[in-house]
Amino acid sequence: MSEMTVLTEDMKLIVFQLMDKEYAIPVNQVRSIEKLQYITRVPKTPAYVRGVINLRGVVTPIIDLRSKFGLTPADTSESTRVIIAGHQDKEVGLIVDAANDVLDVSKDAIEPPPEVVGAVEDEYIGGVVKKDRRLLILLHLDKILQTL
Repeated sequence: MSEMTVLTEDMKLIVFQLMDKEYAIPVNQVRSIEKLQYITRVPKTPAYVRGVINLRGVVTPIIDLRSKFGLTPADTSESTRVIIAGHQDKEVGLIVDAANDVLDVSKDAIEPPPEVVGAVEDEYIGGVVKKDRRLLILLHLDKILQTL
């Protein structure tokens, strides 16, 4: 199978919730999904960087995606999760309202991001996935990690 054929295959996405929207990142960028644990605050970091956690001996920075995207802050709940994700040599924990599921999507279900003037998270959107009646916002993990 040539590399081009592989690129046109279906991909698996981890779907998670922030407020009333569903977001997704490719499953191959997700290391694990954890319950929220104690976060050690780090001075002089941007407000969206909640701090760091010690996850199985690895110190991992934790980003509050709601804060990063300029959304209304929320109290944590039983469904709050930290998605440990990585791109190249960077690893980060993303605080999300809930991790919903894993979906298989075909490449042709992914459309380029719509041009929404003034949307805070515009630069972090890699595309929009239409799956059944759901619209998922596909995130550019590398762009989120560049800001760390």
